[in-house]
Amino acid sequence: MKVATRRPRKQAERSATTRRALLDATIACLADLGYAGTTSVAVAERAGLSRGAQLHHFGTRDQLVVAAVEHLAQERMRRVRTEMSRIAPQGAQLQTLTTVTQEREAALGLLAEALSGPLYAASLELWVAARSDPGLRKELVPAEERVNAELAEICRTYISDDPIEVRLTLDLVLGRGVARLLTPRPDRQAELLTGWARLLNGSTRG
Repeated sequence: MKVATRRPRKQAERSATTRRALLDATIACLADLGYAGTTSVAVAERAGLSRGAQLHHFGTRDQLVVAAVEHLAQERMRRVRTEMSRIAPQGAQLQTLTTVTQEREAALGLLAEALSGPLYAASLELWVAARSDPGLRKELVPAEERVNAELAEICRTYISDDPIEVRLTLDLVLGRGVARLLTPRPDRQAELLTGWARLLNGSTRG
């Protein structure tokens, strides 16, 4: 009985390891080669796996690339929540405007960092390709909706519960993600995020 129990567990672990290798290799290919260069063969080679393994776990290339981008986005958002739970534990009372400002700035900075670099480059590759590829768009839209819902929930929890301010916050951090791909300016980003946090505090006081 113990052997029979251990075998499925090992198989599940191997399967999870294979899936993770494929997802990581896909993100790397998207960032380095673009969507057009992220072929099943390229991903399998980078992951050190057979193309059959990719087909077994994900089926089509579009399913693979969308799953990879969503996986990385969700992983980064979990990190944001983990960090914010240390900075602003649930149930803690926010008593001063300074504390509110600091926590909002921290949340904004973590979100901006999460939505930048290879993740954002890979996402942009898919968005552009999906404009003229109905099959990719069909896979991508539901994944983007799930990611956006999670982003909005993070904003409501740590930044603002006003729907307009949530949307403007996401537009700001997503826009900064685009800008940083071409002209990284950490000082400029910090200035903008701090300014937005202060504007939100003014809205809260009002």
